Amino acid sequence: MYIQIDFNSENALYMQLRDQIIMGIATRTLHEGDALPSVRQLAETIGINMHTVNKAYSVLRQEGFIRLDRRKGAVIAIDADKIRAVAELQEVLKVTLAKGYCKNITREEVHALVNDIFDEFENLE
Repeated sequence: MYIQIDFNSENALYMQLRDQIIMGIATRTLHEGDALPSVRQLAETIGINMHTVNKAYSVLRQEGFIRLDRRKGAVIAIDADKIRAVAELQEVLKVTLAKGYCKNITREEVHALVNDIFDEFENLE
């Protein structure tokens, strides 16, 4: 698993890590049951604090992307709760779409972007 952190980004390091793990799942680089590196190991590899990795893992667990296993550590475990996932997606999209609306991005442009992104994910199968 390759993780790239942008230390100059305005996004918090733990959120960058979270997002990259989610993208790894979406692009099928990471699969159900795959063990993630230990907190200590990933922190050393990336060059960040262990607490930052721990926070990212905690958020991923709360969001239903990983589970903690006493023997394997953090393991990819996709939450099948679609209703919750749709509600969370709606919350994030509402703000993202509001930003786009303020910048005069049209409904058609948004639909095209969404279709392109879904095509990327589906073409990996």
